Amino acid sequence: MEIPHFPIGEWARELADRVVEPTVADRDRERRWNPRLFAELAEARPGPSLTGPLVPRDLGGAGLSATQTVALLAGLGEGARDPGLALAVGVHAVLATVPLRAFGSPWQRERYLPRMASGEWVGALSLQQTQGASMAPAVTARPAADGSGGWVLTGELDLVAGAPVAHHFLVVAAHDDGGRTAFVVDRATPRLRVGEAGPAAMPTCPWGRLVLGGCAVPDTAVLGTVAGAATEVEPLLAVLDWVFSSAPWLGLIRALTRDAIEGARERRLFGRPLHHDQSVRFTLADLAARCELAEGMLHRAAQQFDSGHRPSHQDAAAARLFVAAAVRTVTDAAARLSGPLGLTGDRLVGRAHRDGLFFAGTGGGTEVLRPVIAASLLELG
Repeated sequence: MEIPHFPIGEWARELADRVVEPTVADRDRERRWNPRLFAELAEARPGPSLTGPLVPRDLGGAGLSATQTVALLAGLGEGARDPGLALAVGVHAVLATVPLRAFGSPWQRERYLPRMASGEWVGALSLQQTQGASMAPAVTARPAADGSGGWVLTGELDLVAGAPVAHHFLVVAAHDDGGRTAFVVDRATPRLRVGEAGPAAMPTCPWGRLVLGGCAVPDTAVLGTVAGAATEVEPLLAVLDWVFSSAPWLGLIRALTRDAIEGARERRLFGRPLHHDQSVRFTLADLAARCELAEGMLHRAAQQFDSGHRPSHQDAAAARLFVAAAVRTVTDAAARLSGPLGLTGDRLVGRAHRDGLFFAGTGGGTEVLRPVIAASLLELG
């Protein structure tokens, strides 16, 4: 696959600015998912597909590093100015693919990953399940009564990003003894139903509720080892969410900072250009610093992936906590500098104000992230 000679993040920003941004205000008002946009991001050339950046090249993916993928998703966020679509792409491209790459059987990897990388098959999961043991299990698994070695899954999952358009779902289910197993469940599975449900935030992401009414799945649906999710898929999902779901927001706060700079240049206060005010200049300097710090923290976590290790929970959680706080700070400042129309839905600052609150609460929110960081500092394991 040909990789562009210019920086990947810049390539993604220019692509998203051209393909996604022109329709974001209309799609946001109409709460509409546009499958054609997803297909264009998957098929864009030259350069890596945005739907399979971390899928190995021999399985049809771009084979990018984690650091390159953070830059790619940040560029998507900055150019698209669409938090909902960026979340949907990130969930599919990273959260749904990397566990299959890491723990999938050869059959699972060859069946799912090439089609996910091309965008033909969309993978989905519930954001309820990126927090590991911090959430009570919403789905249960029991062995099939016919002795086939299969399983019967029962339960419901909300906040399923990508549900209405998904081909398959990553589901973590609990056993009677408290152990948990991850499964890849195809949409065509009998007694599986996708309902319409979603948060008020990020309306351009296709949301749904997954209902498993005693779904029989074969043993080949198990992802990783039976009862091994607590040490395999769940910790990986947590750090993937904390790092890569934050990456588009890095791009969004860059875009918000640019909007704040433009507002300071264009608006006047008491007859003077706003940017002549010293406090405004200090604010802009603070916004730029937060963008740089957020980038550094996300790249540090991504580099740990690239060195052959999983990022520490402390580093990944700290990056997520900082980015979420930066989103609130930058959005508030951009709203002040952009004027009275800044919080309308047709402006990025309005969407970021609404969607940033939702983002700050996902990944466990401060109730999960701060204890994770403290436990690492105290060496509590």
